[in-house]
Amino acid sequence: MKSPMTIAAAVLTFLLTQTSNAQPPFDCMNSEAHRAFDFWLGQWEVHDPNGAPQGRNQIVSVQNGCAIEEHWTSVQGGSGQSINYYHPGRSQWHQLWTDGGASIIDISGNLQGKNMMLEGTIFYLKPGIERPFRGSWSPLEDGRVRQFFEQKDAKGQWQTWFDGYYTRNEAATP
Repeated sequence: MKSPMTIAAAVLTFLLTQTSNAQPPFDCMNSEAHRAFDFWLGQWEVHDPNGAPQGRNQIVSVQNGCAIEEHWTSVQGGSGQSINYYHPGRSQWHQLWTDGGASIIDISGNLQGKNMMLEGTIFYLKPGIERPFRGSWSPLEDGRVRQFFEQKDAKGQWQTWFDGYYTRNEAATP
């Protein structure tokens, strides 16, 4: 059996070797593809198409601009989070969303014109079912962002799942 000092020395040697061979980090801040979703960054008040409040969303750049993190709170008190990132090897944006026990959304895609269009699945935890799911984020002329989600129903028809209009919360902007 090896002594703790021998194991510690081996681990330290491994770590030093990995550090010395490491490549410098990729500069996500200056990558046009990584900046494609920046229009969604900010503190937002979210309303439905009729103007009824739906919740608040905080969207922040994290990991030196290599990812976008979402923190959602609904007016009913529910919450959720997503991590969004651009995968250069696949030339696609990805979003992984989870909330307090209702669903997991896993979607990917790209900017189409000015709109971010992602498609994949939603998995409902309690019934254990998965459905095709898609979302779009559209920057509007007045500075708002429209987020529109659809899922396929049991008959294979697309149905509106969420339609939200994001207005910047100027009071929350630093």
